[in-house]
Amino acid sequence: MTGVEFVSVIIPCRNEAGFIRGCVDSVLANDYPKDKLEVLVVDGMSDDGTRVIVEDYAASQWCVRLIDNPARITPVGLNKGIGAAKGSVIMRLDAHAKISSDYISECVKSLKTFSADNVGGNMKTRPRGPGLVASAIVCTLSHPFGVGNSHFRISSAEPKWVDTVFGGCYKREVFEKIGYFNEKLVRSQDIEFNLRLKQIGGRTLLLPHIVTWYYARSDMLGFAKNNFRNGVWAILPFAYSDVIPVSWRHLAPGAFIVSLIGTGTLGIFVAPLLWSWVVILGTYLAASLIAGLQIGWRYRDYRYVVVMPLVFGMLHFGYGFGSVFGLIRTAVSAEFWRKGLSAVRCNKVDDV
Repeated sequence: MTGVEFVSVIIPCRNEAGFIRGCVDSVLANDYPKDKLEVLVVDGMSDDGTRVIVEDYAASQWCVRLIDNPARITPVGLNKGIGAAKGSVIMRLDAHAKISSDYISECVKSLKTFSADNVGGNMKTRPRGPGLVASAIVCTLSHPFGVGNSHFRISSAEPKWVDTVFGGCYKREVFEKIGYFNEKLVRSQDIEFNLRLKQIGGRTLLLPHIVTWYYARSDMLGFAKNNFRNGVWAILPFAYSDVIPVSWRHLAPGAFIVSLIGTGTLGIFVAPLLWSWVVILGTYLAASLIAGLQIGWRYRDYRYVVVMPLVFGMLHFGYGFGSVFGLIRTAVSAEFWRKGLSAVRCNKVDDV
């Protein structure tokens, strides 16, 4: 990488009329040279006015382009954007996020300075709406008890080599080495991609002094549904990837639920296992309460002590049951494909 690199910012979206302006504005407000920047909004055929908003940007800003994504899923949109991108540096950004004004320049500089393959910043989670529950959801997604060692979510104090980042800025040759995003992964495609990158010796750097602001769901039902879907897609990628497609922390909620189901069921017949169930659940509830006390003390509002265990539970139990569902679905699919393969082999023999 030499000189001032041309940067392509790819924003896959669908029905993001409430957020796309803030996202695109934050990119255009960056201090990076505008003649070395393009913004590719890859739209999944939105019907809420998103396309009109992006078309207005494209008409007034030469660097903004609208690309159609009839498949309407994120990895296909990302790959369409990469295929159309002119940049030697390619950045992925979600539509319901914003970036700090120095984000692009610092990422590009650090790609060179640290010989990194992918660079991103700390994520500051913000609520999409008002209220205690919305604030509690943000706390859950920013606390180690909620998201484990997800460094970009809980913030890092200094530059750190990590498995994945949000708002990743990649050298273009990364895609030439390991291919594009896995289009079979409706979710978790960025995690799987970065783990493929790590497998070949590629390095992902987290920079603490640059920031993305991510707007999380603020209602409990939407939060629960999203957690369940994320849990499902913590498991399904195993059927579609040649690497371990997620980090171990993504498997922890599923293991927790399996341990509860297993000890609770067997405990009906074997008393000591019932005590194991009590210990597992009791330890979780105690840890949840302690985390709620920490958050209540931080904000000097002890309503959090009551609501945080509930919200933590919505995250972990929703994600965990989603993972169990994903495991069952993957097992059924594997059996289906095994039978299908056997049938194909039989047909080939018959044809001969």
